[in-house]
Amino acid sequence: MGIDFVMVSLAGIPLDTAAVMSSVLEGILYGFSVLMCIGTIWIFTYKRHMRDINRPITVVATLLFVLSTAHMVVVIIHAEHGLVKYRDTFPGGPVAFFTDVTQNTFVTKNAIYTLQTLLGDGVVIYRCYVVWQSVWVIIIPCMMWCGVAASGVCSVYYFSQASIAEIENFFASRIGHWVATFLASTLATNALSTGLLAYRIWMSERKVSAICTTKRKVPVLRVLIDAAVLYSAALGSSIICFALWNDGLYVMGDLIVPIVSIAFYMVFIRIAISQNNQHYLSTVRGGTTETERGKLQQHPMQPLIHRPNDSKFSLGNSPKVETHPLA
Repeated sequence: MGIDFVMVSLAGIPLDTAAVMSSVLEGILYGFSVLMCIGTIWIFTYKRHMRDINRPITVVATLLFVLSTAHMVVVIIHAEHGLVKYRDTFPGGPVAFFTDVTQNTFVTKNAIYTLQTLLGDGVVIYRCYVVWQSVWVIIIPCMMWCGVAASGVCSVYYFSQASIAEIENFFASRIGHWVATFLASTLATNALSTGLLAYRIWMSERKVSAICTTKRKVPVLRVLIDAAVLYSAALGSSIICFALWNDGLYVMGDLIVPIVSIAFYMVFIRIAISQNNQHYLSTVRGGTTETERGKLQQHPMQPLIHRPNDSKFSLGNSPKVETHPLA
């Protein structure tokens, strides 16, 4: 017996139309993310020795590329199955096929989305630890990250085990509740972690500005906030679609994957540009100016340690405070 698709008055666009829209829009965003990934790898590796390459950023950029590529491939296969392969054989046609959340391709693409979300949130939490140099600061974000992981795993599991009744009433079923929990928890985790990170960088910049006349980290901070706003806007749109029982949720769910990659590549590229500019200025000026040297002598307890190739500098007494977004 086929799945009888029941349209809710607020459901919006049919799911076969949503599948086509999400495939096209994700393909466009995926193209941008590929270009930014190539730019990120190039700018961190071009004319650099192996010991000078920022390996964590390179690894994260590669993982984001692999996950977004895998998701794009699965989305295309899912659309091809619903619109071509099983168009005339699946009971109920393409609309019923795309409604069936137990399809292997649908479960797989949501599993990839969950993995990329965990990777992105984990990187933001790690950056918080790097700039704060304190485990206590990231305890709550880590607990929230575990909540994201738990809700993500449960949602993927219940997708694969969904009954016909749950498929027909997706938004009101336990699957919908797990999806809503996942979206809300990842939004809260990202907002908290990014807020802690931005606050620490801003405070460190205030201390540095009292010693150095050159601006260092404010552009990176601005890009970091822009990336967080972009990601939060995508998650917020998904939550609004869910609250309205709108099938646009399926479109946003696919679009978030390349948006996550783009948001991180924005920050990575700006970090590299900031490093190159600082290295160039230090080469041209021959180091710190006389005015800055005099100020540094008046603040012996707050030395500025800057390594252009490592994008790290520390402030304060004996504990080193890292102020770069990602080590």
